[in-house]
Amino acid sequence: MFGIDDAVTAISTTLGKIIDKVFPDPQAAAQAKALLMSAEAQAEIQRTQTELSAIIAEANSQDPWTSRARPTFLYIVYVFILTALPMGVLFAVKPEVAGGIAAGVNAWLNAFPDQLYWLFGAGYLGYTGARSFDKWRGTTPAK
Repeated sequence: MFGIDDAVTAISTTLGKIIDKVFPDPQAAAQAKALLMSAEAQAEIQRTQTELSAIIAEANSQDPWTSRARPTFLYIVYVFILTALPMGVLFAVKPEVAGGIAAGVNAWLNAFPDQLYWLFGAGYLGYTGARSFDKWRGTTPAK
């Protein structure tokens, strides 16, 4: 896969070769390459600052929902999983009541359009996939 880092490296290599041809004096070529490397470093610093600005803005937000959105989603999933235990016991004691509760929850969840589930799934899997890929490449620190 050809990513932005590969493109920057290719451009940098090409510019280095052009500098070697344009500046036959080794000292002038070294100066030009140093300027190019400095510009690349500044671009990388700017890119990192841009990436971190969203995280910093989220952390500094006064809105409690901003920092609690992901944990809240997990709490909801935990509630669904943990309610399976008492529902199993209830089903053993009163199957018709447990069946009615399950049918009600099922009807409620089916009331949402399928496109909403697809959108959520694509967004969630895309986010986790991108984070995993970044961690695998070593470009994002694991948390």
